[in-house]
Amino acid sequence: MKFVMLRCCTTPIVLQQYEWSTNAVLERLDIELVDVEELGCCGYPLRNVNFRAYVLSSARNLALSESRNLDLLTVCNCCYGTMRHVEHLLKADGSIRKEINTTLEKEGLKYEGDIQPKHILQVLYDDVGIETIREKIVQPFNGLRIATHYGCRILRPSKIVQFDKPNSPSKFDELVEVTGAKSVDWLKKHECCGSPLWGVNEELSLDLTENKLKHARKSGADFLCVACSYCQIQFDHVQKILVSRRGPEHQLPSILYPQLLGLSLGIDSEILGLHMNQISINDIEYYLLDKAASQS
Repeated sequence: MKFVMLRCCTTPIVLQQYEWSTNAVLERLDIELVDVEELGCCGYPLRNVNFRAYVLSSARNLALSESRNLDLLTVCNCCYGTMRHVEHLLKADGSIRKEINTTLEKEGLKYEGDIQPKHILQVLYDDVGIETIREKIVQPFNGLRIATHYGCRILRPSKIVQFDKPNSPSKFDELVEVTGAKSVDWLKKHECCGSPLWGVNEELSLDLTENKLKHARKSGADFLCVACSYCQIQFDHVQKILVSRRGPEHQLPSILYPQLLGLSLGIDSEILGLHMNQISINDIEYYLLDKAASQS
């Protein structure tokens, strides 16, 4: 399989481990990523500032991917939700599509709607498949308890993103459990992490994050697991700020799904960038070592 890779604007700057772990996991699963230099921002930050620029930004990325006859893969919920929204608009409204294509023609591009924007979880679940992944697991996390956080933009609006059932999703949980870990049921699982409010109302943003961490810990989870750039920044970088301001009693490390999957596939932790996480997740490696020692 081959996909054009849209690398979220935030990941190369503050979340390089998401790129590293994604690259390593997809390579292990025989998925080729094609980097297209001309790709730009998905347009998400522009939605409430300049709607046409928002649509054009995503449409241009879709057209660039379409020119290579490949689906477009992203690791970010906001990029995924934005591109799915723009895809929906362009297919539903011929006047918008015509206007956008008039602009794209200046670069020799055209949006026809022949390819799809896909999230990494969608590719792993639908294109690779649970059983294929299971066959490649070499270090199962039997006994590890994980609280999955789907994130807002991968589930809603459900008629547009169409990733999973919005009120009772299961795909991410199944992807976690294929590693041998247990995906726990927990209150506040589907609520916002607080990221959209960071920099606007930081106390409210911290309240939302603290509340989610409290309930994830109550479930008995050893770790949070996410698959979104902004959610991981909130649960890692911002959680570190939360702990410094409000105390450590609700601290819970967050691991990116490609890091969790990568470890279970036998990929070295340095390659997965575990050391770059702000809230230490070294315990997950100790868990593996203890498990291996108990079985020897």
